[in-house]
Amino acid sequence: MDLNILDHRLRVTSICKNGLMNFTHPLIKLIFLRNRTRCKFFSLTETPENYTVVLDEEGFKELQPSEHLQVEGSVWLPLNVVSNGNASSSSQAVGVTKIAKSVIAPLAQQHVSVFMLSTYQTDFILVREKDLAVVVNTLEEEFNIYREVGGEYSAVLSQDVRNGFQKNGKEAPQLTVHPVLIPPNQFCVMSLDPDTLPAIATTLIDVLFYSESPKGGALPSQDLDCIKFFSFSLIDGYVSLVMDTEAQRQFPADLLFTSSSGELWRMVRIGGQPLGFDECGIVAQISQPLADSDISAYYISTFSFDHALVPEEDLESVTAMLQQHRAEPAC
Repeated sequence: MDLNILDHRLRVTSICKNGLMNFTHPLIKLIFLRNRTRCKFFSLTETPENYTVVLDEEGFKELQPSEHLQVEGSVWLPLNVVSNGNASSSSQAVGVTKIAKSVIAPLAQQHVSVFMLSTYQTDFILVREKDLAVVVNTLEEEFNIYREVGGEYSAVLSQDVRNGFQKNGKEAPQLTVHPVLIPPNQFCVMSLDPDTLPAIATTLIDVLFYSESPKGGALPSQDLDCIKFFSFSLIDGYVSLVMDTEAQRQFPADLLFTSSSGELWRMVRIGGQPLGFDECGIVAQISQPLADSDISAYYISTFSFDHALVPEEDLESVTAMLQQHRAEPAC
């Protein structure tokens, strides 16, 4: 398999809910007016706590410093795995569990923290730029590693990025067992032709910026345990959307498309308090047991918490598996 280091330098940011009005203009520009910005990698995810915005350096220039904006201090590089030698990300994502054993677990072993972003098209593993030498040297035996520069891919060798790297011979880091929450919402993972974005502009703005109003998709009062979660990504010209079925009903059905199975997903939300960015092994802690059980999953990290989406039909198995995994003594 090939591991591609994509030609984006990313920043991970958070906009607080009561400060969103200060960023509506740049966000609308990044979502709907892509011809007026050089941003090629943009992702916005709303959770109950905040809006997580992941974007490249060109997009980051659009966000003015503000007391309402938090910026994680590192530059992150997106990686993706392709199994057919085709560097295009136009095929549907394989799910984080397909790369749990080959990418995520080995990086956790080397104390590398990752930030995951699954989309309809592909799965992005974000690593800090300063950890690139560790990443390459850790994964080079499993993958052919290529780096994209200006749309062209060239092979990356460990000696090219060694920079004094020495393989970590220590044991895997002691993992904190984080609590998980499984809200009752049903979720959909969908895509959209970017040329049809203007046709859903009003609905998308309502859902993203007016989510507390009934028009914006506020959750029904009888579903108090549901959580607000909406993710929009526009990456290299491909649109990906994750929303619950309540929000989905507001969009024209003929413009959104999903997999042929039309599968519904349930969420496993990881963390009882904000997770931070320095702890490694959080993604591995969830994705490894899912991989062992051959259960597919999408995984979306945000500024405060992590979220795994699993097929609804597998939820009972996932719940039992996570309970068992947490009950086992640490090695």
